[in-house]
Amino acid sequence: MAGKVLCIIVICMVVAAPYAMALTCKDVTSKLTPCLKYLKDGGKVSVGCCKGVKTLNAAAKTTADKKTACGCMKNAYKAIEGIKTENALVLPKKCGVNIPYKFSPSTDCSKIK
Repeated sequence: MAGKVLCIIVICMVVAAPYAMALTCKDVTSKLTPCLKYLKDGGKVSVGCCKGVKTLNAAAKTTADKKTACGCMKNAYKAIEGIKTENALVLPKKCGVNIPYKFSPSTDCSKIK
């Protein structure tokens, strides 16, 4: 009997695990903070920035996570002065990452799949 209960608990943990690890704006901000210099000034993208972009891309697996990341980035555009859209648009490519939406203040996050 105890074995069955343990099995059910393990199954519940496996099913719930993806939901417990939902992406937050704090996650997005912490991963992209090393990119601020590039986003404002251009030039060379730092290793730390690309590491953050790659980590964020890997973490945003679900549609909900991708929409969250998108919304957080749009909020950053509003909150942080000096971010240049042209730098943001090419950032994923410069880091060797393919992101299914543009880093842009005009991106409609509700359409991300």
